[in-house]
Amino acid sequence: MPTGLTQDAGWEIGVSRTIHRPLTAVWDFVTGPEGAALWLGLDGPLPTGKGAPYRTADGIEGEIRSFRPGDRVRLTHGTSIVQVAVTPGSSEDRTVLRFHQERLASAEEREERRTHWKNVMDRIEAELT
Repeated sequence: MPTGLTQDAGWEIGVSRTIHRPLTAVWDFVTGPEGAALWLGLDGPLPTGKGAPYRTADGIEGEIRSFRPGDRVRLTHGTSIVQVAVTPGSSEDRTVLRFHQERLASAEEREERRTHWKNVMDRIEAELT
């Protein structure tokens, strides 16, 4: 089976990075209006209720599947599923931020989303450090 192809979730991609900021600072940014605009394309805050709908500036619709404060948010994004998670790093001022997207249509879409998430990480890191 090719890299990134799973039996259950189709094509998927995961990108993670250690950010030199405390977990609460990273979480508050990615779930706040500025961060949600950056990684999801929202105008306004990220909804937090299970089943809450959203629509991006690009017209992509989805809904919140789960929202665990200080831990992770999982949502549908068109036909795919995106999960954003934060975990403590090696010290209190380091946080591991992860973006994972599954149910992608093809290897090409997987590579496109890898580039997208790496660019998102660069922008988040620049905003926070």
